[in-house]
This record gives sequence, C-alpha cells and structure tokens, in this order.
Amino acid sequence: MRALVISDVHGNIDALRALELQWGGRLAAFKHVICLGDLVDYGPDPRDVIEWVRARATHVVGGNHDHAMSTGEPCRSSPAYLEASIATRRRLLPTLTRSDLEYLHELPERETVTIGTAAWDLIHATPADPLYQYLPPGAPEDQWRFALEGQAGESILAGHTHMAFVRAVAGGLFVNPGSIGMPKDGSPHGSYAVIHDGAVQFQRIVYDPEPMIRRLRALDLPEGVFDQLARVFGTGEAPE
Repeated sequence: MRALVISDVHGNIDALRALELQWGGRLAAFKHVICLGDLVDYGPDPRDVIEWVRARATHVVGGNHDHAMSTGEPCRSSPAYLEASIATRRRLLPTLTRSDLEYLHELPERETVTIGTAAWDLIHATPADPLYQYLPPGAPEDQWRFALEGQAGESILAGHTHMAFVRAVAGGLFVNPGSIGMPKDGSPHGSYAVIHDGAVQFQRIVYDPEPMIRRLRALDLPEGVFDQLARVFGTGEAPE
C-alpha cells in the first residue's frame, strides 16, 4: 500500500502537473494522495490548484494561507514574505469562486489516515499549533517535545517549513515532505514523499518554472514582490 504526500503548493499548478506526468498520469495507483495544506498564495494559479487537489487528493488539511484566503485573517507568515503574501492574495482573491473559498474554509486542521498498518496524523504545521508554528528540523529537542503536544510515539505528517526531513522525536516519527510548489532548500525542483510498506522516500519533480513565472509577472505585482517570488520559484533560494 502506497501513499503520496505533498504540501505547500502555493498556487503552482505547473508543479502539480509535472508530478502527475512523472507518474504517467497514474496517481490513482496510490491508495492515498495526501495534501498537507497551503494550496494558495504566492503562485499565480490558485483556482487550478484547488481544482486539481479536489479531484485527486484523498485527504487534505488546511494551511495558514488557505485560512487567510478564505477568512481575511492574517496569514502570520514570516516578515520576509508578508508583503508577498498580502500582495498576491489581494490580486488573486477576486479570481476565486464562492465554491473555492468555501472549500478552503472547510478544510480540517487535523485528520488521521491509516497507511498500511500505521496511523498517521495529518497537520500543516505542528500538533500544538496546526496552522502557524514554524519548526525546522534543527529546532531544539524541548521545542519539539512541546510541539508534539502529548503525541509522543505517534507518526505525524506535516508541512509548512518548505524543507523535507524525517525526525524521530520522543519515540515517534515526524515526516515533512517539503514543498511541491515552492521549495526553499536551494533547489527549484518540487519535493514530495512516498510512503510504502512503512518506509518514507523523498522524491523531486523537474519542470520548467519559467511559464509560471511569466504568469506571475502578468499579475502586475509590486516589483520587489515579483523579484522575490521569481527568485524563490526559479531557484529554490529563499531570500530573507
């Protein structure tokens, strides 16, 4: 039994199409297709991403950007990306339908799925703070224990950091697939995870980001915002 796990699409439909192409259009071969949130913001095609996820994902939890887009509340992104988040949301919110916004609003913060014989908890950020807490792999052990919020010994799938990693904490396993649409680990190639027979394997997609960046340019964003996003999408580098 296999599961495909993606997170942090951020309006990048080209990355999702490349993922599907990589598997020869056979995503139905996976028992579970899991999305860990942040379908929208930053990238130019949130409607297409929502449509893709609704049609193909078997389990989806909401992220902080999905919540912000559907409620108007702050996304609480890092200061380095706050202007870009606000600018792209303001520009792209009018392109979404009521159905799109209702879908984002109704995404659960937590879900549980059984993959093989193991139960996995699905969240966007951490159990202690499902939408917002940023916890990179190198965080101190005491922060990890607090973030697990009594879920020691359990298996957890989470996104939010845009960096892929596996960490054993307090007898449990914490797996982050990285970002399929907007990686920030020095590579522009989208990152995702496959879980098969209890083993976790990270994989990348290779695609040309330039068409998507041209569509981003057409949004007429502030020049500094466009330059920042074009660099991240085009190189995987994360200017802070």
